[in-house]
Amino acid sequence: MKHLPDLPDVIAPDGSEIRFIKSDTEESSMVHALLKPGRTTQAVRHQTVKERWICIAGQGKLWRSNGHNESVITLKSGVKCDIPTGTKFQFQADDGDAPLEIIITTTPP
Repeated sequence: MKHLPDLPDVIAPDGSEIRFIKSDTEESSMVHALLKPGRTTQAVRHQTVKERWICIAGQGKLWRSNGHNESVITLKSGVKCDIPTGTKFQFQADDGDAPLEIIITTTPP
């Protein structure tokens, strides 16, 4: 069993708190991302990886754009979504008491 540390391992370029779960290979990683209530990340785009998200707590929204299509996904516990390589994205946590928490797996395209 692994317990997440109280303090983040890093702050992501988008502003979310990142705690490493698995990052022992060059091919993939798994992290716990936390965004405090009422916060919105900076929009970013991954050029060399894709991500799979599973929301585990809190509520919020995910905006994605591939340059041709945009979508907004409501995030809540159990919602799964993908961030394809080259997709611009931004997410926000709803106001309230609970942070938005997401497990993210990152892999090459």
